[in-house]
Amino acid sequence: MYGKSIASALAVLLAATPATGQEVIELPAEDRQLASALDEVYRVGSALGEDWEQFGNVRRVAFDAAGQLYVFDNQADRITVVGADGGFRRAFGGAGDGPGEFRSPDGFAVMPDGRVVVGDLGHRGYHIFGADGEFERMVRMAPEPGTARITDLLPDRGGEAVYSAVGAQLLRFRSGTTARTTPPTSRPVERLNLDGDVAAKDTVAEGWLPPGGDRTGRPIGGRPSFELPPRQVFGPMMLAGVLPDGSVAFSDSSAYAIKIARPGAGVLRVLRRPLQPTRVNERVIENERERRAALAAAGRGPRMVVNGVEFFPQVEHLDRVGVFTEVSIVRGLRTSWDGEIWVQRHGSEPGDDAGPIDVLTMDGRYVGTYPAGAVALPDAFGPDGLAAFVEQDEMGVETVVVKRLRRSARQENHPEPPRD
Repeated sequence: MYGKSIASALAVLLAATPATGQEVIELPAEDRQLASALDEVYRVGSALGEDWEQFGNVRRVAFDAAGQLYVFDNQADRITVVGADGGFRRAFGGAGDGPGEFRSPDGFAVMPDGRVVVGDLGHRGYHIFGADGEFERMVRMAPEPGTARITDLLPDRGGEAVYSAVGAQLLRFRSGTTARTTPPTSRPVERLNLDGDVAAKDTVAEGWLPPGGDRTGRPIGGRPSFELPPRQVFGPMMLAGVLPDGSVAFSDSSAYAIKIARPGAGVLRVLRRPLQPTRVNERVIENERERRAALAAAGRGPRMVVNGVEFFPQVEHLDRVGVFTEVSIVRGLRTSWDGEIWVQRHGSEPGDDAGPIDVLTMDGRYVGTYPAGAVALPDAFGPDGLAAFVEQDEMGVETVVVKRLRRSARQENHPEPPRD
């Protein structure tokens, strides 16, 4: 019964989206296998390497239009720029209270021209750096009720703005300026305009808020709470990526429905595959409990930062937030510079996030699927087929590997499928 209500809620949301120009595209049910076609270009990061590449905690990576790699080291509060040849270019940032120095940084976006935006809850603002790494200015965060949060920042390639998805992976949070008095009704995708002294938010699309609501902003004893992320185990993630034309691709439900929205127009297109979420039962829950216990014992698993302190959610998190009634299909989403949408599904086990990866195009073509384990979901895409992967060895040393996708080989072997 509950599963039907989830499907009904999704249908209502789709119907509630402005209908003008909206297109729903049904993609094939059967996977068409893609062969892995990635060639290594260079790698940086080593305990025995140069000082600049001894990373402490690679939080995020990104590329600019020239193919330069930007590595945000969350432990050193530093951004390192690597040239297209793998050589050191410059580094900037650092902890402190001065111009361009960080207190509690997280979430960063790299513009095509090399300018960088870094969110900083300690300063309650967004640092903006020029393409040369020099600090330009700070834009204050707008006051907001409830808990102030930072999720991934995604660059708007056509303007002085970044995108953020409420409900996406929470990177940092602190108490808001005032307590929230009314609960939210959605998980919006927002565009943050950074033209002025204070960031201005515009809602691009309203993402679905699952039953149970958003608890991180509700006051407890007059103060905003510091609960763990409200998403139930196996519940729908809020995943988003920016496309070359300025639209946003996002997933917000347990079904396979990739929505494409544009500022001022809402959802324009929905890409769906007829894949059904797995129902959750006691066996699924017990297997997930054992998996989380093993990760916690090994010091691995999802990391959280609360008021500057990093920790690993333990098994109790499963009991604290509850378990969703079905296993959400989509576990990861990235968008490339040429408009591809890479969608990672869960694996053979419900708790396995590293399943097959579908490759779609922004106009609604299904290119094919990389089998589970054939290729990892890139941590960042760059121009000319570049992709960056953050890897960690058995000693915990982090390395960033840059590879290039051989697109021509893939396109020759997998021509455009016929459209219904």
